[in-house]
Amino acid sequence: MQNKGKQASMIKKKYLISPGPTPIPESVLSAAAEPIIHHRTPEFSHVFMEVTRGLQYMFQTKEDVFILASTGTGAMEAAVVNLLSPEDEVIVLNGGKFGNRWACICREYGLKTRDIKIEWGKDYPKEKLRDELSIRPGFKAVFTTLSETSTGAVYDIKGYSEVIKDKGGLLVVDGISGIGAVPCPMDDWNIDVLIAGSQKAFMIPPGLSYIAFSPKAWACVEKSSLPKYYFDAKSAKKSLKNRTSPYSPAISLIIQQKKALEIIMEIGLEKLIEHHTILGKATRAGVTALGLELLADNPGNVLTAVKTPKGIDGFQIIDTMHSKYGVYIAGSQAPHKGEFFRISHLGYISRFDIITALSALEMTLSDLGYKCEFGESLKAAEKILKEEDLL
Repeated sequence: MQNKGKQASMIKKKYLISPGPTPIPESVLSAAAEPIIHHRTPEFSHVFMEVTRGLQYMFQTKEDVFILASTGTGAMEAAVVNLLSPEDEVIVLNGGKFGNRWACICREYGLKTRDIKIEWGKDYPKEKLRDELSIRPGFKAVFTTLSETSTGAVYDIKGYSEVIKDKGGLLVVDGISGIGAVPCPMDDWNIDVLIAGSQKAFMIPPGLSYIAFSPKAWACVEKSSLPKYYFDAKSAKKSLKNRTSPYSPAISLIIQQKKALEIIMEIGLEKLIEHHTILGKATRAGVTALGLELLADNPGNVLTAVKTPKGIDGFQIIDTMHSKYGVYIAGSQAPHKGEFFRISHLGYISRFDIITALSALEMTLSDLGYKCEFGESLKAAEKILKEEDLL
């Protein structure tokens, strides 16, 4: 019996169903094992520029997209310090952990920050923003989130842009988890600054972030007096003209990003977003078939946040799925720890990853005393997955 248990633990497979980091295609993983090359060579410059053009495709912009050797928070800070000056007035739409991060960064740099707190999972219609802007004519920028990773909620970026356009301020969007899974064409929607991160729909490990500025945003960059050095957008722009970065780039990650972008571009961005849409619909159908309640009013394609059923320990759901069934999903973050859990359908995820996650969820809930009929979530999800044309 001891040998049998040991053998079982050795062959236990793990599944990563989290909203970041996300699973990585095998060919992208292999790219990191290629011999390192020097970053000040024509060979690397060719790779660097191919990735830059691929990022423009993902952002749907003709503007330069800059590659930062940082996680997404670095790009958030870069947006703030390059656009603004001390005492500027800004508005933050704060509907979760990452909306709150915008507010924290803005306050840290001494900006007059109007922090609009939105109940986690609730929508914030453009009409409310219009009312807010009407009483704050001196605002310089609105900071918001495309897909709030802490809740799964998606916000009306196009609508916000329409409202802001006539007021003269800037629209700055955290698209870290959303770009590649949720529609967000930078140029068509008149977004002034858009950022993204490597470990989400871009399908490589954490460590890179991406940022692009509109012409209107560049006019503000020229006037900004907040302190900056490593995240100076003007230095990045100057270096890009020489097909490089101002400081040592994350060479292997950029090589991996080149491979991942090749996969994405072969699929096509529109098809990739459709793929995420279908997986999201299937996941939501599965969990609601179990009598579970969704958190977000307007859930998107990145993840599905599910309220913890009464009488069940939310921490035990995460722990049991991971330790017993080998499926890692994400819990809820402070100040709502244990109140809901998050099943991702982002990045290198297929229909059978969703089936696996739902199956593990059913068994976990049963272990914890929640009454559910085995197969109900799978039946609901499979109906959608079978009918749709998935990748």
